Amino acid sequence: MVLETLNPMHFNITSLVPDTMPVATVPILILMGFLLLIWNHEETSSVPGPGYCMGIGPLLSHGRFLWMGVGKACNYYNKTYGEFVRVWISGEETFIISK
Repeated sequence: MVLETLNPMHFNITSLVPDTMPVATVPILILMGFLLLIWNHEETSSVPGPGYCMGIGPLLSHGRFLWMGVGKACNYYNKTYGEFVRVWISGEETFIISK
């Protein structure tokens, strides 16, 4: 009789999982959303240029310099953002000044 009560097959644990899962996942999802919001928050720069956007902006601007070359990419950014532009080349913030 004691062995029957200690047998894990005696308890139906799977019936408890659907009842407790929504209660546990909602705070976790709210916390993850809050952390993602904090991680993506950046202070706005006074220098125009492509946004950072979780590291996608630096990848795109570096790729544009590799694909188009320095001259054409500089002309593109100057037409798009003006004479003074902030871009990323090789992961470093770079300023393009032209007239």
